[in-house]
Amino acid sequence: MNDLAAGRTVKAPVFRAVGTPMAMEEITVAPPGPGEVLVRMAAGGVCHSCLHSIDGSLEGTPLPIILGDEGAGVVAETGQGVTGLAPGDHVVLSWAPSCGGCRECLRGKPARCRDKPTFGYLPGEKTAFHAGSEPVFHFGPATFSPYVVVPASGAVKIRDDVPLTQAALVGCATTTGAGAVLRTAAVQAGQTVAVIGCGGVGLNAVHAAYLAGASQVIAVDPVQLKLDAARQLGASHVIRSAGPDVADAIAAVTDGGADAVIVAVGATLAIEQGVAALGPGGKCVIVGAPPTGAMLSIDPHALRAQEKSLLGCSYGSCNPPVDFPMFIDLYQAGRFALDAIVSRVYRPEEINEAFENLANGRDLRGVIVFDETDA
Repeated sequence: MNDLAAGRTVKAPVFRAVGTPMAMEEITVAPPGPGEVLVRMAAGGVCHSCLHSIDGSLEGTPLPIILGDEGAGVVAETGQGVTGLAPGDHVVLSWAPSCGGCRECLRGKPARCRDKPTFGYLPGEKTAFHAGSEPVFHFGPATFSPYVVVPASGAVKIRDDVPLTQAALVGCATTTGAGAVLRTAAVQAGQTVAVIGCGGVGLNAVHAAYLAGASQVIAVDPVQLKLDAARQLGASHVIRSAGPDVADAIAAVTDGGADAVIVAVGATLAIEQGVAALGPGGKCVIVGAPPTGAMLSIDPHALRAQEKSLLGCSYGSCNPPVDFPMFIDLYQAGRFALDAIVSRVYRPEEINEAFENLANGRDLRGVIVFDETDA
């Protein structure tokens, strides 16, 4: 490790090109600047958002980049002017740091902040990572590096008696999936809910629908492993499919259509099926990210005549400083089953295997875990 004034030298997986496996490279992590914190990572979740960059379906990813938009760790150092955080604090990282002063932030919607950093950068159009003299970009908080620099608004303090491997999921999968149910769709007790796509985000949505008191929770996925997990997390019905029959199958279970359909997979067919599966007054929530440039074919008359809604959902419509601690408290109280969603942990050098397993449906949620030797 270098002199801290010059930054820390660590080994981290760097993504350089579509179709090329990540390699562990020596990276310098700069000290935190004003308003920033340095976090020693404990765990980072393996998320489909990063997979979209790996497979090229998300265009415009700046390269080279360190991936990872979900994670938890411990504050190692704070920059000038930071209040409310101190070294030793346990934090969950948010991929939506916010200015705190724009109209959307003041509405409690920091994921819609109008002064977000450019994708790949920290505020101020800078990077904290370098490989030699070459800048290395940040995928959100870049949680697959053992040390990260993030804006203080992107590090949410949590209680220190919660395992950080489980807490990492709150940084994206839990907040996005559960928030889509509780915040975006605002599911009420007795309503019917279908979740299309039961990966890490979708399983959190299934669990939240169950906890919200939905009378029926229908999980849809082509992978039996995920449907079995959905049953464990509260699904009353499962449908093993990813085809054009999904809407009819959901309608058959729900006596004509669901009150809410959460589409947690980035496929336009799934979104179209989700809209078709709605009952009168139902809400279809788009959570998964389709490929760049994808378009939908929706009958607007059906939306208008039956007062159905198609809703976008960013970060579960949540407010991380408020909702992260809430989900952590629910977990610690035994009411939110994060343990059942973490299916495997990996070391940083196993990251390519982790993403291969994600792409092939072999994991529910894989998590990269760090130890002191990674620092």
